[in-house]
Amino acid sequence: MPDSLPPSDQQVALVQMLFVQHTAALRGFVHALMPDFGRADDIVQETFLTVTKKAGDFEQGTNFLGWACTIARYKVMETARKQQRSTALSPDIIESLCACEPEAEASDERLRHLSECLKKLAPQARQAVEMRYQQAHKPAEIARRLGWGAESVYVALSRARAMLRECVARKLAEEAVQ
Repeated sequence: MPDSLPPSDQQVALVQMLFVQHTAALRGFVHALMPDFGRADDIVQETFLTVTKKAGDFEQGTNFLGWACTIARYKVMETARKQQRSTALSPDIIESLCACEPEAEASDERLRHLSECLKKLAPQARQAVEMRYQQAHKPAEIARRLGWGAESVYVALSRARAMLRECVARKLAEEAVQ
């Protein structure tokens, strides 16, 4: 919208608050499309800037996560097109993957269950998971901060992911039966 007014402070504050609430889901979405973690984190940051600039375009009460993921998807495709060397996923593949986006409600349910399952992890395992996936630390940095060996971090994260995957699947299955 070239003639649209700049977003109000309230609109900017709203989308920034929603972005913070959905950062983990957005980061996961971008990382699924862009295997290079450094580039993926850059795309998440660029998405934040674009979401802030386009705050006036977001309609309160609609699906923020879907809107932000669409912006992120275009950022991923733009980055893939700009890369000189071939990428793991071409823009066409990214587009086809995004065509199969899960329903926002199902995604919200999974996130709710994931949050509950995270609470069931042992404290050190939960800390390692949070450092890796919320704070985006590399395993070597996690090992240094926790005083663990690098291999221990990989094993702990692998076991935690398996436990979380099983826990979320079990909760979704229980919910489907009800």
